[in-house]
Amino acid sequence: MTPLDFFARQRVRIGYILAVVVLYFSRPAPRPILIGACVGLLGLAIRAYAAGYLHKQAVLTTTGPYARTRNPLYFGSSILALGAAIAMNSWLSAALLLLYFALVYTLVMRREEIELRGHHGSAFDAYANSVPLFFPKLAAPSQPTATAATFSWSQYRKNHEYQATLGFLFLLLLLVIIWRLHSA
Repeated sequence: MTPLDFFARQRVRIGYILAVVVLYFSRPAPRPILIGACVGLLGLAIRAYAAGYLHKQAVLTTTGPYARTRNPLYFGSSILALGAAIAMNSWLSAALLLLYFALVYTLVMRREEIELRGHHGSAFDAYANSVPLFFPKLAAPSQPTATAATFSWSQYRKNHEYQATLGFLFLLLLLVIIWRLHSA
């Protein structure tokens, strides 16, 4: 198993261990929790929008947010992680969380790129040459693709995107509990 495979398959399990560590060092307070929640909601909205377009492994998704970045789910996740880091109100927690995200998801995006190239060949190469890997291009796509798709709530549910929302809400609840315990 290559490091790319390992981190792609184990990122969630490693993330649980990291969560315990960053929560231990967190120093939540009402204002950072509220600001972090607002930032996190933006990340969740981006993820939800992307999940409504994504047909994993079935087709090469190039429409909607995928016309601006090849990884809108991970871009939304980065904003979600930033929101969590703000809510934790700890430089150490923020550094650990954001470093983990940057390292692991760089490897995961590269691994997925290899898989997509293997499944879709030159179509993926053309897509990769016109759409950035992570940071979205702000300009509108120059031309619609032949396989233009629209947002689908059923696709959102099929991709289980609601789990990210539930996880973030659970994190916020834990931070409120930690704050209350420290302030009691």
